[in-house]
Amino acid sequence: MTDTPIRHNADVTDRSLLSESAYKSGRDLSARQSLYQWQSPRYDLPGLVAEQLREIRGTVVDIGCGNGKFIRRLRNDRPDLRLLGLDISAGILAEVPGPVAVADASRLPLHDGVANAALAIHMLYHVEDIPGAVGELGRVLADGGTVIASTNSDRDKSELDDLWQRASGDILGLDRGPSRISLSARFSLEEAPSLLGRVFDAVDVIELPGTITVTDPAPVIAHMASYRAWADQHEVPFDETIRHAEEIVAQHIENHGQFEITCLGGLLVCRR
Repeated sequence: MTDTPIRHNADVTDRSLLSESAYKSGRDLSARQSLYQWQSPRYDLPGLVAEQLREIRGTVVDIGCGNGKFIRRLRNDRPDLRLLGLDISAGILAEVPGPVAVADASRLPLHDGVANAALAIHMLYHVEDIPGAVGELGRVLADGGTVIASTNSDRDKSELDDLWQRASGDILGLDRGPSRISLSARFSLEEAPSLLGRVFDAVDVIELPGTITVTDPAPVIAHMASYRAWADQHEVPFDETIRHAEEIVAQHIENHGQFEITCLGGLLVCRR
């Protein structure tokens, strides 16, 4: 069987851009996370992760821990666990309760079998060598351990993709502008089980569908603006496009009373 090559987008995996801009602090990540407070049904994602780890004892490593949202929850719910946060960005780790360390998911600074569980929450698409990073997850996991990864579907938030193309198209004088950059496209919910299944014996997918409904453009525009680190790669005037997108959403809300975004993300629970 021939392996399917992973789509590579240097903008999404550029180490300098990730550590010095996109995730230099937790600001933009928090803006993306905050949009989900308007989703129905609401999912307590850290709580779902904690529930999947209910039988785990020992050490849990959060790889690509970002602003520490999951570490904080586990510290509260599971004080018996030994927790370690790893991220490519020293800046964002300043916000995370320790112990933490700067590390690359492709070369984890951990001994074989040291982790009883590992988290890779919305981060594997940022790794240039995704199969290599999945192999690293398997290497550091103890026998009987659990890895929880997460990502979004190829169909997630399609309304924002349409909004971006409409707004940027108007700015450029086109019917539709260039596509919005997609972070999860390289590790989508559709492709992830196959990639993880190369290393893990069992991969269970927990889909988390929902609809975000807003009556004010602000949270939608904050989410779109959080991609500013990739502004130079959008091939459009970023600030002008964001401002015009806000006008479009405001007009839609005036006409229809609300603006809706369909979401589909999921957890992938891996065991061996």
